[in-house]
Amino acid sequence: MKFTLNQTGKTRSDYLHDGISDYQKRLSHYISFNELTLPDLKSKKNIPVEEIKLREGEQLLKKCKPADFVILLDENGKNYSSVELANYLQNKITAGKDIVMVIGGAFGFSGEVYRRANDMISLSRMTFSHQMVRLILAEQLYRAMTIIRGEPYHHV
Repeated sequence: MKFTLNQTGKTRSDYLHDGISDYQKRLSHYISFNELTLPDLKSKKNIPVEEIKLREGEQLLKKCKPADFVILLDENGKNYSSVELANYLQNKITAGKDIVMVIGGAFGFSGEVYRRANDMISLSRMTFSHQMVRLILAEQLYRAMTIIRGEPYHHV
């Protein structure tokens, strides 16, 4: 069983990249965690938004296997506390499917990506940059693993 984070575009800020790397290293003690970064589309300013979502969606869907449990990070997804997220992930881990978490581009997901998704999670009702979401998600996954293991990182 493994976790994969699929995302569009590189993390450009060094401080975010460093933070994400730190949490990925920590996560490696608990789960197999891979990050797959798909390239940004070229010349996006000349492409209609719906076409951008379609093209990015095609790239994202090519990387998902039929048996994967696909979770979109989406503003309309379910909100969880850290403990609730840990319980949710524990149930998915127990089911034994590979989990693919997907962060879309700046304009969100195409209809095809929504139809493929098995679930949607929202990290907050606030809006964050897609690059910032990567760091927040990595930290929350690490926190969830320590909660599952009963370790003291998360203080109740």
